[in-house]
Amino acid sequence: MSPFAREIEALRPQLMRYARSQLRNDAWAEDAVSDTLLAALEKPHSYAGTSQLKTWLVGILKHKLIDQLRRHAREATVLSQDDEADLDDLLFDQDGHWRTSPADWGDPEHCLGQQQFLSVLDACIERLPATQGRVFMMREWLELDADEICKEMAISSTNLWVLLHRARLRLRECLQQRWFVSRTP
Repeated sequence: MSPFAREIEALRPQLMRYARSQLRNDAWAEDAVSDTLLAALEKPHSYAGTSQLKTWLVGILKHKLIDQLRRHAREATVLSQDDEADLDDLLFDQDGHWRTSPADWGDPEHCLGQQQFLSVLDACIERLPATQGRVFMMREWLELDADEICKEMAISSTNLWVLLHRARLRLRECLQQRWFVSRTP
């Protein structure tokens, strides 16, 4: 096995984690990651070295994930009961103000650069209800537009924005509890 192939194979677990979080199906995730690694190994000269190898592979993986989503678009989407919980009532008072003000998170740019933060963020995304997690990842990670997400998930645009809103609220709460509170001196 060449050194390039070993470097690619070493990144497989991280690619699998991202693929699983988006597709919520181990077999589909394995297919997408395998296709990604195969594409990279078939055309190693395509990697110019201007970015990190992981960044290049993630770019390929994004396209493979979109292909998987389109291939399996006909599968029924079932909303979990967690999606029905009214987070707005829990987090906001009757006037629409936060019940408890969000803590100061410091410099988010600095946090994003920290591997520990990314691990906590991944864990928080994993804890999202399935539909919220998929929609959030499609929008924020795969950068699909709203119409495409609605079509793929067979949901209305209103439902999409509600799911994204709730996903962001849950991520905020999770990060507040698992990262920012533990980081304050």
